[in-house]
Amino acid sequence: METIVHIVELILFLCMGITVLYLFIFAFASIFKRSNRPGKAKKQYRYAVLYPAYKEDKVILSSVSTFLKQDYPSALFDVVVISDQMTDETNEQLKQAGATVLKANYKDSSKAKALQLAMNSLDENKYDVVVIMDGDNLVDPDFLERINNQYDAGCIAIQGHRMAKNRNTSTALLDAVSEEMNNSIFRKGHVRLGFSSALIGSGMAFQYQWFKKNIFKASTAGEDKELEALLLKQRIHIEYLEDANVYDEKIPKDAAFYNQRRRWLAANYGILTQALPELPKALFSGNWDYCDKIFQWMMLPRIILLGAIGFFALLVTLYDWTLSIKWWSLLLFLIITLCIAVPRYLVNKDLARAIIKIPKLGILMFLNLFRLRGVNKKFIHTDHSNH
Repeated sequence: METIVHIVELILFLCMGITVLYLFIFAFASIFKRSNRPGKAKKQYRYAVLYPAYKEDKVILSSVSTFLKQDYPSALFDVVVISDQMTDETNEQLKQAGATVLKANYKDSSKAKALQLAMNSLDENKYDVVVIMDGDNLVDPDFLERINNQYDAGCIAIQGHRMAKNRNTSTALLDAVSEEMNNSIFRKGHVRLGFSSALIGSGMAFQYQWFKKNIFKASTAGEDKELEALLLKQRIHIEYLEDANVYDEKIPKDAAFYNQRRRWLAANYGILTQALPELPKALFSGNWDYCDKIFQWMMLPRIILLGAIGFFALLVTLYDWTLSIKWWSLLLFLIITLCIAVPRYLVNKDLARAIIKIPKLGILMFLNLFRLRGVNKKFIHTDHSNH
């Protein structure tokens, strides 16, 4: 019996240790500066900027108005809002601001359906690139110019730098930190080592023809992950543009955090069930980008990983303190890794105070693991407020 306990304990340690080592490698890689930055584009391409907007009356006008102030020729980009259950007043204000408004005509709301509606409605010969935004997203005036430089350099799939536009509560601040950790590990660190960036749902740009062909293959609440899988299976590199900033509203309340993370977890494990059978083929064909992505989708969320390692460290200490040394060391290694991944601008007294909320959010994330059934097929809206 004692031997079995030791074997199980060792297997658990190795599984979690591999995950922590993975996170550390890419977090460490993210601290190095990029050497191959794209130069000035030789051509200015034509853009369709899509805003799928479900009940986004509070924020959509501000988002669209900001985007229309781009330092990029106005004749070369159109802002298109797919209006789903928004008021006629909002739709009229958007038109007056200069946006094209497409009214949703589907039964069950989803972001994938909104994007498909846009692709069916727009003139495919008019645009070179499609940009996907969320209804609450704001951008800097040079956003399109930076995307254009990267696209001109030969990248047909680009992820911008999504970051928080609000840090007004402890939950929002921790959400902002989590986003930047993802940027460091799964985007910046990945492209530094030659892998593709992860997509994040908005602030994304794709070659128009590729997107039009592939968006109709998306059918779940995790359309960004479906697009990511399609890109990597086709061996298309996803670039990360860390200076193309997209400001996204962070979740200010625990209940909204719980629902949002539930949707994210469902999307993650939904795509994992589709992708896992394809792992042997990806391995034998040398598609390391796709193999890496499947491994990412297999990992526990960081906050649950942190709690699990701490729990086993305590448990093993009670059983045999000599065996627990490696667990406490792994916990310290994970904490150091996460600290590396947090940008300096977020490290302040507010973060120190917000840290005490991590156990509560960790419990909420853990409970979400038992409430995922059917969620990936449902549309769960995150309400936004104008900050």
